Amino acid sequence: MRMRRKKNLETRLDDCSNYLLECTNEDLNHENAEKEIKLFNFEEIFGNTNKIMLEIGCGKGTFACTYAKQHPDVNVIAVEKAANVIVTACEKAAEEKLKNIKFMKCSAEYLPSYFPKGSVSEINLNFSCPFPKAKYAKHRLTHTRFLAIYERLMSDEAVIYQKTDNMHFFEFSIESFSQFGFKLCNVSLDLHNSDFEGNIVTEYEKRFSDMGMPIYRLEAKK
Repeated sequence: MRMRRKKNLETRLDDCSNYLLECTNEDLNHENAEKEIKLFNFEEIFGNTNKIMLEIGCGKGTFACTYAKQHPDVNVIAVEKAANVIVTACEKAAEEKLKNIKFMKCSAEYLPSYFPKGSVSEINLNFSCPFPKAKYAKHRLTHTRFLAIYERLMSDEAVIYQKTDNMHFFEFSIESFSQFGFKLCNVSLDLHNSDFEGNIVTEYEKRFSDMGMPIYRLEAKK
């Protein structure tokens, strides 16, 4: 079901434009976007040289905003391709007066146009769409075509954190990470019944957990 366009969407986006980084390459085929490189200068954007945490598919921003509050010494970039959704995330950050977070309205394929190589210290993939039909596998955010993008953005010590409620997507992700050469660690088949501490619960995560569904989690390193 298609989401209804929010009332006064453009005005609301303008009102929180200081939280939105300009993305100008989406009118191009993403395979050609890298020819129009417009790399961000994070020191200029944030006024410091702190590490960068990237969340891809931030939804309404609960995880990104909570993370930014808990880690004031980390700069957060949260990506969401739907304007209808990212506006809520931006408004949340503005309401909480967060200084160390910015948002990007674009698809993950375009990230190499904006992020310098090796500039990201952490990537979070929280409850990405599993695209359950096999013919759409290449759209999954843990498909090897996306892993190639992440590897390019990641510093040598960077870590990818993934959480999902979908067992088949999780199995696909484990296979994909392994085949690409990532090292997996701290793999959990039931996060909420494990001894893991410091978990930030997202909107989807709470919904699925309340339904009694296990939450799967892994960490992947170069």
